[in-house]
Amino acid sequence: MTEPGPLALVGGDELNPGNEPQDRVLVEAADDGPAFVLATAAERQRPEMAVANAVRWFGTLGLEIRELPAMTRTQAKNRANVEAARGGRFFYLVGGDPGLVPKTLSDTPLWHAIVEAWRDGAALAGSSAGAMAFGEWTLIKERMPGDDRRRYAPALGLVPNLAVLPHFETFGHRWVDSALASAPTDDAVLLGIDERTAAVWRSGGWTALGHGGVTVIANGATTRFGSGASIEGVPAPPLR
Repeated sequence: MTEPGPLALVGGDELNPGNEPQDRVLVEAADDGPAFVLATAAERQRPEMAVANAVRWFGTLGLEIRELPAMTRTQAKNRANVEAARGGRFFYLVGGDPGLVPKTLSDTPLWHAIVEAWRDGAALAGSSAGAMAFGEWTLIKERMPGDDRRRYAPALGLVPNLAVLPHFETFGHRWVDSALASAPTDDAVLLGIDERTAAVWRSGGWTALGHGGVTVIANGATTRFGSGASIEGVPAPPLR
């Protein structure tokens, strides 16, 4: 049975120096195969700039990537896009709006093709809103204006029982109180990830990589893991 590729949950400030440890893991797994960036979360925030930044950044790491169109559910059902994803070896979902990725990709042929490619060994990563979408829930603004209070919304569910808090050392930590108060289940796991840092699943376990650290909040306990440390307490993604 083929082992799934690396899965990286990145805390934001992606495509910049400091992300090399996790991004080199992803590039190695791509093995020069078709590589894609998805700017779904950035649809309202100059997605063409996000794509250009991804092309530039991964080019410095020796990987040529191109956009996989995924701005609408129509594109996520497009046969050519789905076929491209089935043969992909690398997928990177950039940051942006936490609600857009689940709304656009949930239960679409494109998302199913990406997951199958990952299970067959492709690299899969999301940063900030992209990483939030991989959990069972994403956290969106409870009200406007303001950003500190968050409410749960269904996400793509690749990692069960998990909600990601990106940008944890800068502002994501401010979401903890509201996230704990409104958790959908008593055993929900909150995963705080610093910018230019990732929680990476590979070879059956999670590891912290990058510039900062990763914080796991679960069962009344808060545990911090520095770069290079094995992360405990985060659910495993289902492999089949």
